[in-house]
Amino acid sequence: MKKVAIIMGSDSDLPVVSKAADILRELEIPFEAHVYSAHRTPEEARSFALSARKEGFGVIIAAAGMAAHLAGAIAANTTLPVIGIPCKSSVLDGMDALLSTVMMPSGIPVATVTIDGAKNAALLAAEILAVADADLAEKLDSRRREEAEGVLRKDASINDRI
Repeated sequence: MKKVAIIMGSDSDLPVVSKAADILRELEIPFEAHVYSAHRTPEEARSFALSARKEGFGVIIAAAGMAAHLAGAIAANTTLPVIGIPCKSSVLDGMDALLSTVMMPSGIPVATVTIDGAKNAALLAAEILAVADADLAEKLDSRRREEAEGVLRKDASINDRI
């Protein structure tokens, strides 16, 4: 199975990306996490992106706040799928990161999830890998069924609480 890379622009993004790591562990998807900044360590970020396919990665998740150029900087240096997680900041509540992550130029795509949306980033990474992995696809199908059953249990009990 291909690995997933979780790249964060700062270790302050760890509380957000840890939710992605939890999902990847649950689905038994191997992953690595690194801190590389698009602005402070651009050569290291570029080097990682350039070698990611050769190193066995299938998807890269990139989380950053504020200017949030990390996902774009990674995507500019690989043709692997890149999923951006815009992280909430204290200044513009994450809208700056959202716009920086989603507004990519033609030819350099970055899939972008919601602000602080690490769980969805991990699930999207899993869905991408599941295209070529039937066992992983079944795990995802099972997870969806369990979530649906949970909602239906809540539906069945709602009148008892009203």
